[in-house]
Amino acid sequence: MSVPSPARDIAGPPAVLREKDYPDLLRSLPERPEKLYALGFPPDGTPALALVGSRRPSAYGRRMARALAREAAARGLAVVSGLAAGIDAEAHAGALEAGGKTWAVLGSGLDRIYPEENKPLARRIVESGGCLLSEFEPGTPPLPGNFPRRNRIVAGLCWGAVVVEGRAKSGSLITARLALAQGREVFAVPGPADSPLSEAPYLLMREGAKPVRCLDDLLEDMPPGLRKGPARASAQGPAAAQSAPGLSAIERRIWEMLGSEERSLEDLCAGAGLGPADLSAPLFHMELKDLIQSLPGQRYAKKIR
Repeated sequence: MSVPSPARDIAGPPAVLREKDYPDLLRSLPERPEKLYALGFPPDGTPALALVGSRRPSAYGRRMARALAREAAARGLAVVSGLAAGIDAEAHAGALEAGGKTWAVLGSGLDRIYPEENKPLARRIVESGGCLLSEFEPGTPPLPGNFPRRNRIVAGLCWGAVVVEGRAKSGSLITARLALAQGREVFAVPGPADSPLSEAPYLLMREGAKPVRCLDDLLEDMPPGLRKGPARASAQGPAAAQSAPGLSAIERRIWEMLGSEERSLEDLCAGAGLGPADLSAPLFHMELKDLIQSLPGQRYAKKIR
């Protein structure tokens, strides 16, 4: 088997992997694909964790996905997802930020990166020593029916899967069901009870999935070789940040009110006991400091860090 080294042209000729080339977990699946196309360094024996979720996540979901991926990669896990917009992209990006390994499984041919906005991310994955994978031949478009098939490979590569956000009928829930059927561990990130994006994690936790807020929540279920020792210093979990020194009194109040959720300007004004004109300057300064981000509808959230 000839394996191409990472190249700037991610549309170059892919390697063809046969069953003998698969990691043990994937090779053990009864429904394993007959072959896989690969760009980059094909999956090896590195223990892997899947991170999946909504294509339209909240700021909270984005932050949690990226933080968990950073922690996982820093501990030596490969982070696996589907290169979709939203949670998938945050998971891949978090692993890259930690200098770790990430594998993306596509629902199209490797020359048809979807969505197109993630082409730069796909290139970074390959150039960093990760891999793009697909069971679909080059030229195959991203048809809707391809993605459930793709999801069984995402789950099959991993010892466990984490659902960050998703609605009750979503691809992330399909991936979790497939992981359970394959005998994998399934975890869910708790979210706000009134958010539709908390539906999939809530359903999974009702069925016995373990809640996870940071990688330490997975320690008991990790492969034995990864249970010992802290993650490398490059990892920044959800709690890492979040001290934000050098803030004025009102800025610190805003920081505390934001917590892990988005807040409207109206909510912030009510919580601070101030009018919009009084909050405009501190909000602007916090954006300049890269601490918060403004969202549509005069809403604010802590910046993904």
